[in-house]
Amino acid sequence: MAGALLIGMSAMAQSVDPVVMKVNGKSVTRSEFEYSFNKNNADGVIDKKSVEEYVPLFVDFKLKVAEAESQKIDTLSSIKKELDSYKEQMVIPAIVDSAYIEREARKTYNDTASRFEGQDLLIASHILMLLRQDATAQQEAEAKRRIDSIYSVLKAVPKDELSKKFAELAIECSDDKGSAQRGGALGQFGKGMMIPDFEKAAYALKAGEMSAPIKSTVGYHIIYMTDRHPFEPYEYHHDAIIKFLEQRGIKEVSANAYVDSIAKVKGVERAYVIDELHDKLMQTDADLKYLAQEYYDGTLMYEVTKKDVWDKAQSDAKGQEAYFAAHKKDYAWDSPRFCGIVIHAKDAATLAKAKKLLKGVPEADYAKTLTSALNTDSVKLVRIERGIFKQGDNAVVDNNVFKQKKEVKPMTDFPESDVFGQVAKAPRSAVDVKGQVTADYQSAMEKEWVEKLRKKFSVETFDDVIKTVNKH
Repeated sequence: MAGALLIGMSAMAQSVDPVVMKVNGKSVTRSEFEYSFNKNNADGVIDKKSVEEYVPLFVDFKLKVAEAESQKIDTLSSIKKELDSYKEQMVIPAIVDSAYIEREARKTYNDTASRFEGQDLLIASHILMLLRQDATAQQEAEAKRRIDSIYSVLKAVPKDELSKKFAELAIECSDDKGSAQRGGALGQFGKGMMIPDFEKAAYALKAGEMSAPIKSTVGYHIIYMTDRHPFEPYEYHHDAIIKFLEQRGIKEVSANAYVDSIAKVKGVERAYVIDELHDKLMQTDADLKYLAQEYYDGTLMYEVTKKDVWDKAQSDAKGQEAYFAAHKKDYAWDSPRFCGIVIHAKDAATLAKAKKLLKGVPEADYAKTLTSALNTDSVKLVRIERGIFKQGDNAVVDNNVFKQKKEVKPMTDFPESDVFGQVAKAPRSAVDVKGQVTADYQSAMEKEWVEKLRKKFSVETFDDVIKTVNKH
């Protein structure tokens, strides 16, 4: 009976998420294929594919992964480290230890509240007459005269207009230019946040009161107390504290603390806990499961393709030349090119010397020859531009080679310019069109490689299931 139940459950799972293909014996479910297809053919993708067009591309992708696994690339320490790192990146954001965060929020509140020692929070403004510590008696007397004069004006102001007048005079007269722009406003502060003399005078005021001029270590002040109130309870600050902690990565800290605590309780390595949590996450979140699979597959695909195709194509000069020779017509130029170097020199004598130095030198060595002979760390006699130029690419080339009358703006430190090289009607070798040839040769190598993989590994696709993609 139990066996029949298991068979029935297996059949039900297969009908819910049937297999669209098998590559090297590994099944790919419809949901995994749909995830990849929909992601790579979303709105905004320029070269969208139909399901039928996407199938062979996906098969090729999975074949490369199979080849990487057959070469045991997934067991390399560098790859394992990268995959483990990504696994942790997925797990950590998914873990939020609310109790830990709440404890840290409460601790932050208590630490802040304790600094105020039960004293009120103050909201005040001030007008400052700045007084340097080395001020003369005359300078101090002048500062005192000015602050007393301002105080006399403010004392004559009706109480209901005092706040407004205080702000006006702060803007006009205060030497604290930062707070002066805000009408003298200092914002909210509490015990221990201001210099002692200022703090003592401020705490002596009630809301709406103004101090007489007081002297501190920075000068003379008049203080206006806008408001004062006790430090609010934890609940009042809770949301702001949580936001503050989140901006400083508390969720990640809490997650790491959670993982470390589980590892300690179980007596296992941290990586073991990450693996357990990752497996659970994959069982409950299909999108993350397929994202993880995509990252695993993509990492292996990249490494094996780089090793077996890209690196070989890049370094195979003989292969590039052979490919170029067999496909010359694909690289024809629509107009002649100048192949060589543009020289910008300090003076005419240096320019002549540079051109003389290049006689008999292979084109590939032009730049090295000139820079080693004429430039040092401290003295630069020439600047050079090496390349293959068509008409319109470079004004010096246009003038000296293609006989176009172009205005050439001399370089400030290198006013003399000329060219050295030759004109070619078509690419002379793969080197002249290296970027194009390398890319094409690489594509050809990759195509041939994939054909070999198709012969090496088994591939089965199930058309009846493929037809139901995004239609069930």
